[in-house]
Amino acid sequence: MPERSDKPNTSFELIQLIPNMLTVAAICAGVSAIRFGVEGNYVLAVQLIVAACVLDGLDGKIARLLSSDSRMGAELDSLADFVNFGVAAPLVIYFWALQDMRGFAWISVLIYTVCCVLRLARFNVENKPTIDAPPVAAKDHFVGVPSPAGALLVLLPMSASFAFANAPLVPDIVICIHMVLVGLAMISRIPTGSFKRVRISRGNVKFFLLGFAIIGGAGMAFPWITLVAVCLAYIAMVIWWFILDTRGNFRKR
Repeated sequence: MPERSDKPNTSFELIQLIPNMLTVAAICAGVSAIRFGVEGNYVLAVQLIVAACVLDGLDGKIARLLSSDSRMGAELDSLADFVNFGVAAPLVIYFWALQDMRGFAWISVLIYTVCCVLRLARFNVENKPTIDAPPVAAKDHFVGVPSPAGALLVLLPMSASFAFANAPLVPDIVICIHMVLVGLAMISRIPTGSFKRVRISRGNVKFFLLGFAIIGGAGMAFPWITLVAVCLAYIAMVIWWFILDTRGNFRKR
């Protein structure tokens, strides 16, 4: 019988690198959003952060489908989340509306950014095995608002201004308070649903696909209004999850 080789695999198939390529593309989108925010191209900056959110949702799933998930990929994904959603998003909204406030506005940016990195650190600790603690079982919910959702929520005033061009702008102080509240929601213990584990019954699949087609069509015809509607719907769901949790019903569903 041929001897088994103990040498580690020193090469990878290109298809196995697709998840990391998507993560790197997301980082490029997030950093480029900062650049376009500095240049005043705010629409493109928000579009790039939305693209980073989409790529963030794809890389992990594709890695699991290809059986190419790795510790390096997980670390890269976490660092990408911090850059894209903890740094790029608050900086873009700061360049857009908050530079005149300076002190309080910058403190709001810092609070949001620190909350984002704390949320990511907590997620990493809870999902990695240690010497004293084995790996936890997969949950059907997150603890606190996930960082991609936090980024979309913190950019909600910008999305609303793009959707309703003739409407008055939200006051700067309200944007600052909104940013701080989103940051606190990320580090809260509010259980937020994980859509990756949602199951659709066979009889409801047709209605789900019809709803998806409607949302997709609305997103192409009215992208900013659709984004605002999705963000508002998510806020309503977070409030509902909070109410369920306070009554002790969330984990019993």
